Amino acid sequence: MTLPETIPLLGIGWDDLLFLALAGVMLGSALLVVTLRDIIRCGLAMIVSFGALAGLYVLAGAPFVAGAQVLVYIGAISVLILFAIMLTQTKDAPSGLVFQTQAIPAGIAAIVLALILAITVTATDWSAAASRKWTWTGKPPEGQDGLGVAEALFRDYVLPFEVVSVLLLAAVIGGVFVAKRERPRVDEPEERG
Repeated sequence: MTLPETIPLLGIGWDDLLFLALAGVMLGSALLVVTLRDIIRCGLAMIVSFGALAGLYVLAGAPFVAGAQVLVYIGAISVLILFAIMLTQTKDAPSGLVFQTQAIPAGIAAIVLALILAITVTATDWSAAASRKWTWTGKPPEGQDGLGVAEALFRDYVLPFEVVSVLLLAAVIGGVFVAKRERPRVDEPEERG
């Protein structure tokens, strides 16, 4: 049994519904990133936002960019940020971050960004963009499958790729070592040796 192109009761397409769902998840989790008090939960909400953005990239017909989004932003950047937060937080640090001194400049920047976004949206020719619409058929369009990048990365540049992997691993191990190093207590004198 195949699904109809439009949802019977709503009259909109399945890809439009998926876009609305992913956009809602992305915007909701992005709002949680900036409003939650617990910084670990902010990092987890950021991962959800990046995942929804990867889904939007797939819907837009860019599966290679979606894969890079998952690998780089979710798999590396977000996890690195969470590890850095968890390894460097001390027990005597404040539990919540205070942003009161940055509220006015941040509000002005948000208004300017909203104006730029509104001007861009109204100036875009959406009928031309809709004519290039690509829907998922199981195979990406010609030249957008990422095979050329994969072949170059794992055939021509495999040694630099592995060197960078080992360097990143060494950096993570060094970060864990520095974060977990025992610090002398304030009430105990340092041992001189």
